[in-house]
Order: sequence, then structure tokens, then C-alpha cells
Amino acid sequence: MNTLYLPTRLSRRGFIQTAAAAAGTALLLPAASVLAAAPVASDQSGLPGVAPVGAGPGRPLVFGHRGASALRPEHTLASYAKAIADGADYVEPDLVSTKDGVLVARHEAFLSETTDVGTRAEFASRKTRKTIDGETHEGWFVDDFTLAELKTLRAVERIPQFRPGNAQYNGMFQVVTFEEMIDFVAAEAAARGRIIGLVPELKHSTYFASVGLPLEDRFLSILAAHDYTRRNPVEIQSFEVANLKYLRGKLGRRANLRLMQLVIGEPVRPMDVAAAGGTLTFAQMCTPAGLRDIAQYADVVAPPTRSVIPLNKDGSLAAPSSLVEDAHKAGLRVEPWTFRPENQFLAADFRDGALTARNEAGSIAEMKRYIATGIDGFFTDDPALGRAAIG
Repeated sequence: MNTLYLPTRLSRRGFIQTAAAAAGTALLLPAASVLAAAPVASDQSGLPGVAPVGAGPGRPLVFGHRGASALRPEHTLASYAKAIADGADYVEPDLVSTKDGVLVARHEAFLSETTDVGTRAEFASRKTRKTIDGETHEGWFVDDFTLAELKTLRAVERIPQFRPGNAQYNGMFQVVTFEEMIDFVAAEAAARGRIIGLVPELKHSTYFASVGLPLEDRFLSILAAHDYTRRNPVEIQSFEVANLKYLRGKLGRRANLRLMQLVIGEPVRPMDVAAAGGTLTFAQMCTPAGLRDIAQYADVVAPPTRSVIPLNKDGSLAAPSSLVEDAHKAGLRVEPWTFRPENQFLAADFRDGALTARNEAGSIAEMKRYIATGIDGFFTDDPALGRAAIG
């Protein structure tokens, strides 16, 4: 068998072509054993995706945020299918754990806003109050349900006041497991003849560990069990630090994997840091020194969009910050979150009517402004508009 050595810096097209030459198909990357043997530089910014940092203009990656959540209820197969059909490079499952330890795709542990659980009399006694990651909710929570129970629920639109079209799909779709989602993406990739990446986020790691449902080893076992995730692009996200360091230790630096440190531009601590009594804040992590520290264990920093270009007092875009330049100097990719197409979520420069109204032209124009800063990818609730912004 011929050994394939992937270049340490490779364009997205080159990545796919090299993979095809090795596997004899346009779809799959080399076998996991080959990937493990291949030398990979600490800066994986060219694998897989756009041109590496500092090598000239590249095509930013489009991440389908919870699928195409502007057009279908989030984290449903319909949302993922729409994102893929509309050209997303990656689709995102946020991962939480059921009572019996199964990883499922929900934005958070709180189920009341995204499922019909509140209408189900058989689960009325499960209603409770919990504080998770500093936020208190009263309602129903994923870790109080087995997978079998969760499968009896149906997804609903989280923000119907902005997305009434999505509410028409209420009740149609089940909550999907991470493994079901991997199989679905693999099937879509095979049908379409193109690689589709996964960008899973481990949610509430410290909380789930505290209730005896740690996420990380379950997550690793699923990655290892699926040929698609052993071979194809996966970017693993977290707002916590310790879990990413743990995953780096377990996964090493494989050519198809990146780790993404999510941050916010505020002087608050990641939950694992706070639980351990540490002092590190997200604001410190976004300084040049903090970004260099992130680069020791992660490949990507993912800030909110307004940390890349802040807002003026009137809500219009100000001058870009130095975050993209600072992160690139540290060897990190920059992949901010999240662009949404409704006026409520746009900078004032781009609004054109009622706050609840969809504004495609304004969303595309806003994304173009951010793309011009040199970001390497971005999360959007509407991947078709993201593709249009790239041009």
C-alpha cells in the first residue's frame, strides 16, 4: 500500500483532490492509519478548507449554524439538509447528553424552547428549575429524559416571531442523535459527491460532568466508530478550555481535525475555569498573549462577529478590531459567529424595515464587510446567503 503524505498547507481544492487520488473517489480522505502517520504541522490552517493564514486571499468556509436555522427549525435533519443543499462547507450539531448517556443535537440542555415537551402531559412532572452555565431556566431538560423518551418529542421553532415560516414545520421532526447526524451527512456527501464537514460543539461540559454524564469520552468513541469522521473534516468547538486540551491530548494533530476555541469579548470566565477557581477570562484570551496560549492547544479562535468589527453607539459598524490580525500572527484561524438575516440581528447600516423582517441584501452586504477583514470562515443561519456574500 502506498503511503500518502499530505502537504502541511493545502488549499481546499487541493485537499479534496489529494484525498480523491488516495481513495480513488471524489469523496473520501485517506484511511485513518495513513492520516495518523502523515506529518502535520502545528498550523493546520490549510487542512481542510481555504488557503493557509498569510498565503494570500482564500475562500472562507461557510458553517451552517445549527444547519440552515433561518429556514428550518434548528438541529433537525431538515435544517441540515437545507444547509447542505445551499452550499454549506460544514454543518453544526451542538451536543448534549440524555439521561442514558446518548449525545443528541440540541443547542442547550433546556428543551422547552425547541421541542413540544411543554404540551406533553406525560412529562408534566419533569418540569423543574436548573441553573446551567450561569443561566437559570424553568422547564424541561435533556438530562432528565432517556433517548427513547426524547424520541417521542418533536422539534419546534425557537424564535417564531422572527421565523414564522419555520414554525410551519413544528411537530414534523424528531430530535436526532449525533450518530444519526453523522450518518445523514455521510449519505448527503455520497449522494452529492462532495465532502461536507462537521463542526460539533460540546455544550455544558462542566455541567454534564457534574451530573455524571461527561461528554468527552462518549464523543471520542463516536468519532472513532464512524468511518466518515475518521476520514473527513471535523472541527470541534467549545466555550470551555479543559475539554479542548483533553481532546487534543487524545486526538493529537490529525489532518482532518481542528479544535476551535469559542470566545466572547467579555471579562467573564469559561465555566470550567470558574469551577476550578481560576481567573482566566475570555477578554484575556482575546489579547495577543491569550491568543498565543490558545494556539498551543487549538487551531481556531471563534469570536462573536462584533469582536471582529464592533458597533458604534448608533448600532452601525465601527472600524475593525485587531483581533483577526492578532490571531493570524498567533497561527490561529478566525471563524466568527453568527450572521442572521433578519433586521433585528444586522448592524444598523444594513437594516431596511421592520426588525422582524428578513433582509437578504442587508445580510449579504454585512457579511461582505466581515469577509474583507480576512476571516477564514464564518457561521451563518442561512448558508445560501453566506455563499452569495463570498461570490
